[in-house]
Amino acid sequence: MASLEEIRQDREAKLKLLIEAGLDPYPIHTGRDKTIKQIIDKWSSVAKAGRPLTIAGRVMAKRGQGGLMFVDIFDGTGSLQVLIKKDTLSAESFALFLDTVDIGDIIEVKGRPVLTKRKEKSLTASKWLMLAKSLRSLPDKWHGLKDLEERTRRRYLDSLMSAEVRARFVLRAKIVSAIRQFLDKEDFLEVETPMLQPVAGGATARPFITHHNALDIDLFLRVSPELYLKEMLIGGFPKVYEISRNFRNEGIDQTHNPEFTMLEFYEAYTDAAGQRKFVEKLLKTVVKKTTGSSKITYGRQTIDLAPAFKTISYFDLLGRYALIQDPAGMALKDLHLKADQLGVKTNKNDSREKLLDAIYKKSCRPKLIQPTFIVNYPKDYLPLAKKMSPASDLVDAFQLVVGGIELVKAFSELNDPLDQRERFREQEKMRQSGDDEAQMNDEAFLEAMEYGLPPAGGVGIGIDRLTMLLSDTANIREVIFFPTLRPRAD
Repeated sequence: MASLEEIRQDREAKLKLLIEAGLDPYPIHTGRDKTIKQIIDKWSSVAKAGRPLTIAGRVMAKRGQGGLMFVDIFDGTGSLQVLIKKDTLSAESFALFLDTVDIGDIIEVKGRPVLTKRKEKSLTASKWLMLAKSLRSLPDKWHGLKDLEERTRRRYLDSLMSAEVRARFVLRAKIVSAIRQFLDKEDFLEVETPMLQPVAGGATARPFITHHNALDIDLFLRVSPELYLKEMLIGGFPKVYEISRNFRNEGIDQTHNPEFTMLEFYEAYTDAAGQRKFVEKLLKTVVKKTTGSSKITYGRQTIDLAPAFKTISYFDLLGRYALIQDPAGMALKDLHLKADQLGVKTNKNDSREKLLDAIYKKSCRPKLIQPTFIVNYPKDYLPLAKKMSPASDLVDAFQLVVGGIELVKAFSELNDPLDQRERFREQEKMRQSGDDEAQMNDEAFLEAMEYGLPPAGGVGIGIDRLTMLLSDTANIREVIFFPTLRPRAD
């Protein structure tokens, strides 16, 4: 079996043959006049007309010998068989095809539509042209890229060789499009907010830091667009949304990637209860539009989004599945002990909210398969959310879990600037105690709040996780075309 270097040298030799024949192996122009999908979809009419058609695409397979070759061409819209026949091409062109064309090459073919004896739609080539000579061989269809790391590292090959992978990313695009259509129809305005921010705000997360040379200041890649979107509410825009790339300097696992895509939308003069109804309507609409059904399969579970979504409080959930009957009053040492019993990793300086959250993620969230809203969180859990009442220790917030995956986080937005300042102070204390995920004090945002932030409901939906759910995919790297990866070892 030839080595990769030997294959490359052989293809470079074929490249030289094309040049010696007076051909440009990478020409500017292509004469393609139909996509393969257009030809397949209107086969009866194009076959009846019998006129020559010109297609272009990648050679995915070659079969035959002697005076006849069967070649499968793929152009991204579909595949079509091409007959390369000695008696329909010039002797020079036929010989050059045999001598220079490999699987993986991108070629142009002009020919007439025909049905083979096996009734397969085909073109009989009267002319061909090299558009891009490939110097590396494609993976073997059956024994090629199997390892997840290699498939994600060379995603272009993964998608090229797998119709299932291509379909997953087409579905992702349809999900985003359906969300935009829904929100636009509901009179939301799509906006853009900074990716480079002087304060990393809007979420509890460790940020990435960079430096701007001209201004000589450190900036942060955004962990969330939340604070800027709320400033737009202050600025007189009552309904805004952004589908944004966010960046969090955190670990990588099945549902986390340091660079990810979120939908965040904010609506003035509503609250978390109103947004729960809206989120349910949005998801039901998007799922039906992109999959054609209200039922989806995730793993071995059938999930039905048609019935009304269930609701359970955060503390009730911990009591039901983690057997913690008094989450708010349980001593920290007992929470640590409970976490150890459940196999949950913790740090000795973890706050009550972090301990409860870690226990919830291990013992509770995986049990929630059918769509379930979780409501009523401790106020320190969500420092930007409004309390249920001035004296309450709970905030008016919810998460939505489907298939054991957290899809949505939302709440009634805190619009009391004095309360917000105090919450930021508490977060700063947590940062000084070593919690580098605690939120930073943002004086510019506090100033904006003092001009008056209308009561509002805000929602964040993970696009990557929603795509995982609707494509029945267990790892977030399968739905991000270019996920973050460790550098290749030399």
